[in-house]
Amino acid sequence: MTEPIEIRLQALAREFKYPATPPVANLVMDRLRVSTSRPRNRQFAWALVVVIALLAGLMFVPPVRAAVLDFIQIGIVRIFPENSTPTIQAPLTATPAPTPESSLPFLEALAGETTLEEVQAIVDFPIPLPPELDAPERVYLQDANGWMVILVWRDPQQPNQIEMSLHIIEAGSWTIEKYQPAALEETTVHDQRAVWTSGPYPLILSNGNIEFASLIEGHVLIWEEKQITYRLEIDSTLEDAVRIAESLQVQNP
Repeated sequence: MTEPIEIRLQALAREFKYPATPPVANLVMDRLRVSTSRPRNRQFAWALVVVIALLAGLMFVPPVRAAVLDFIQIGIVRIFPENSTPTIQAPLTATPAPTPESSLPFLEALAGETTLEEVQAIVDFPIPLPPELDAPERVYLQDANGWMVILVWRDPQQPNQIEMSLHIIEAGSWTIEKYQPAALEETTVHDQRAVWTSGPYPLILSNGNIEFASLIEGHVLIWEEKQITYRLEIDSTLEDAVRIAESLQVQNP
């Protein structure tokens, strides 16, 4: 009887001597290591050199150099000493800014008047106060894409004038850009960079408009602590402003 073809093929296969399988995987991996390590490192190094050279070249372009070197960032406030047009990352209306004589009536137009206790219950950052002064007479809480607390003290010698205002602004609020302020001097608060400058700041009115305004005809000290931006408006000297700023402390409830 003739054997089935399948049986004969199986018998022949068992007798066939296959050559040893070469270590293909190891050879391929060795090739890959050689081809990717040094050339790729060299390519990265050359790319880094090109980027550094381009950045160095840009520094010789006057507008770029001015933008880099003359840019001061304190918290959410950016100050450009060069000539330019002021901008704000928020809607702006043409509501007239208050004059020094009309600052107190202007407070009536501000949105968000509240109490210090209510502010402390809403925001999740501390509200430091100057221990040498009584509690602020007016307190405002405004939402500028982040909480902005405004504390106002009246002048006891001139009740129709504002003695000092303190803005406490959390990170994430509008980024304010000042261009060539009339006054600009660098200083420190608690050994951290600060600026003594001038100029208005955007405030939200009760009608929903936003207006640049200064509550005091004086200067403003701007500094940052723990991602909170502080603006101390005061008609006094830089030394007084720094002293008050460094004296601020959270009052025990």
